[in-house]
Amino acid sequence: MLNNEGKTMKATRRQFLNIAAGLSLSCAAAPLLAQTAASGKKLIVYFSWSGNTQYVANLIKEKTGADIVELELVKPYSSNYSQCLDEAKRDQRADARPELRTKIDNIAEYDTIFIGYPNWWTSIPMPIATFLESYDLSGKTLAPFCSHGGGRLGQSVTAISKLAPASTVTEGLSVHYRGGSSLPNDIDKWLAANKLL
Repeated sequence: MLNNEGKTMKATRRQFLNIAAGLSLSCAAAPLLAQTAASGKKLIVYFSWSGNTQYVANLIKEKTGADIVELELVKPYSSNYSQCLDEAKRDQRADARPELRTKIDNIAEYDTIFIGYPNWWTSIPMPIATFLESYDLSGKTLAPFCSHGGGRLGQSVTAISKLAPASTVTEGLSVHYRGGSSLPNDIDKWLAANKLL
């Protein structure tokens, strides 16, 4: 043991036990604090047209144990791809808020909400905007994940941050179509990097 002048001193048995007890308490407290931070209830809310986002959402559910809800519209987009793209573009240009058939009565219970969507016209689909404006998400952590055909996250994370300014928005997860064989590992890295487990 060193004194404040840097000279070696002999520690008494009591001093040694106090130091050891302090170290053991601080080491035990660290994982407990980390566990407490990540132990709040989690919810996955996703909108999926082709099934790609749904696939990613279900993998995140398997890894996190989060509850999961699919956003469904009162008036769904066309099942024809070209027509759906036209409808999506129309809604984005109009800054529309398509009515959701899905209602989430207990959203106040969740601390972390994963938000999944396809990248449509470099941003979020308008049903995601409807969701973000329909609930009080103040103080919650929002974790965006998006499926895409090459546009990655586009401006979607920025759009979510603007629509939920009182929330903490994490780094987004970008998945090309269904992500391929690396997807489970990509999800693990994203969850760990953003402290979502």
